[in-house]
Amino acid sequence: MGQVTAQTNLLPREGEVYYFGSIIPNQQSDHFFERLMTRIAWRNDEAVMFGKKIITKRKVAWYGDLPFKYTYSKTTKLALPWTEDLIALKCIVEAVSSETYNSCLLNLYHDGNEGMAWHSDGEKELKKNGAIASLSFGAERKFAFKHKLSKEVITVQLCHGSLLVMKGETQTHWLHRLPPSKRITSPRINLTFRTINHFRINSNL
Repeated sequence: MGQVTAQTNLLPREGEVYYFGSIIPNQQSDHFFERLMTRIAWRNDEAVMFGKKIITKRKVAWYGDLPFKYTYSKTTKLALPWTEDLIALKCIVEAVSSETYNSCLLNLYHDGNEGMAWHSDGEKELKKNGAIASLSFGAERKFAFKHKLSKEVITVQLCHGSLLVMKGETQTHWLHRLPPSKRITSPRINLTFRTINHFRINSNL
């Protein structure tokens, strides 16, 4: 992997988002994609809406330095120990982004019918204004940001082996989503490396 430098901030104000493009060569990205598909403990995601449990087609997995608890959509996940592949990918992402991470939430979208609605990652367990690094494998998908007040929308195409980093006040002022697309017929795996607050570790175990 050659030297990768950050691009211009994609957001016009009140946040920082940097898209590095593909940071892992195609052949190596293919290798990681296949291993992640078969060696990650994928489970259908769950959410509680209007008091009713919803099971999504999208699958997820949660890994970390310690068995951190992470709660979103009114459900709680317990982190599994890192796999060899995830440790390798974490090292690459940390080197490129000049940040460190202690956990990773993975998403498996089987095709373009599966996406993610507008939201921000402001859960109490996460380090406030901490960097979230999004590493993508598989199908190229559009990713969008929307300012919470002005409703201005910024979009970027996330390609195979690419890295996008959100940091600063992005989660406070911007929403983001993965729009569905019927023309996408192949799967995408997304790894979002995060930092769980250390002062919450004892209460989370």
